[in-house]
Amino acid sequence: MIFRRLAPYQVVVDVSAAVVLGVVALGLSAGGTAAGLVIAGMTATLAVRRLAPGPSLALAWVVAIGEMLSQTSPGVSNLAICAVLYTVAAYGTEATKWAGLVSTVVGAAVGTFYVTSVQTTLFGIDYTVYGLQDVVRILLQLGITFLGFLALLGLPWAGGLLARARSSERLSREAQLIAERETARAEGEVARIEREAARAERDVAVEQERNRIARDMHDVVAHSLAVVIAQADGARYAARVDAGSVDDALVTIATTAREALGDVRVLLGQLRHSQGEAPQPALGDLDRLLEQMRASGLVIEHRVQGEAQVLGTNRQLAVFRIVQESLTNVLRHGAAGAPVDLLFDWRYEALHLVVTNVVRPATQPVDTRPGGDDRRGGGHGLDGMRERATLAGGSLTTQDADGRFVVHAVVPTLALTQEVGIRR
Repeated sequence: MIFRRLAPYQVVVDVSAAVVLGVVALGLSAGGTAAGLVIAGMTATLAVRRLAPGPSLALAWVVAIGEMLSQTSPGVSNLAICAVLYTVAAYGTEATKWAGLVSTVVGAAVGTFYVTSVQTTLFGIDYTVYGLQDVVRILLQLGITFLGFLALLGLPWAGGLLARARSSERLSREAQLIAERETARAEGEVARIEREAARAERDVAVEQERNRIARDMHDVVAHSLAVVIAQADGARYAARVDAGSVDDALVTIATTAREALGDVRVLLGQLRHSQGEAPQPALGDLDRLLEQMRASGLVIEHRVQGEAQVLGTNRQLAVFRIVQESLTNVLRHGAAGAPVDLLFDWRYEALHLVVTNVVRPATQPVDTRPGGDDRRGGGHGLDGMRERATLAGGSLTTQDADGRFVVHAVVPTLALTQEVGIRR
């Protein structure tokens, strides 16, 4: 790029320096057209040196050559050449910078020749030779003059090169700082994204835990209230026939209510204090559940087929809750006195759990108590059972036909899970 972009104050400084140099040079000049042109040329060179380093170096050579051709005596205006050499080294392109170095050496040689042989006003040398001593004298004078010109022109160029290096170092340091800030910003963004991801995972875990507690709360409360209501209704009717039978019903109601209260307290404690997992019902607790439901008036025929397989803790809990919810629905909506068939069909790959009951005839009263879960009305009980079976890796289907309602749940066994893991 030939022209550089300068700030307004830089242009004012360069032009002002050129004007001052021109005025001083004119004041010290002996006069003459050639001298005036040289001063004007050097002033223009100084004025545009930072705006266009390459052209200003070329202009300086043109003016210097014109000065030598016109055999004009060098003046103060020639100091502009030093400023130009500094500028090309500090601000010029790579080619312009090395052109300035070549100009330094060539200019020193040409200047030495000009002031010692052509224009001898300043450094004229007597070339008369009478012996070896005169030759040494001439060579010594030429060498000193050349070194003087080389220092006069080379030092500004070296100073510009040093300024260029410092500017490059500063720019490199600024670029490094910018890169470090960008890196820190990127790392901070990554950390923020990781924090948000971790927060989202925690939120999902909390939501899943709340859903689990809500399902458990529904199962516990719905089952317990169904038993309590059934026992209370039975005690009310039994009191008319045998007042002593009311005590058994009240004991069952009190026991069921206490167990439900304890389970609810555990669930609320987990929800309030984020406690660890409390002991959950398993297959070993089914007998107690069946006894409780039989005491509520259900006739349960429990059958087991096949050899029992190993189920994980979560799957045992799912089976227990499905049985509990199914029997609770039978207690609410099934035909009074009709037997309930509870089948545990153990297979190698899964447990097939089938609960079958007779649907309450239309002539019998329908459960209209608050909280009644009408399975044909889309209550939450069946949805909760399906969700439990799905989370356990199985499935649950229902069928209502020919006056019978069937719940069929399939829960994979641990043996199948391990076999699939080995195959993978």
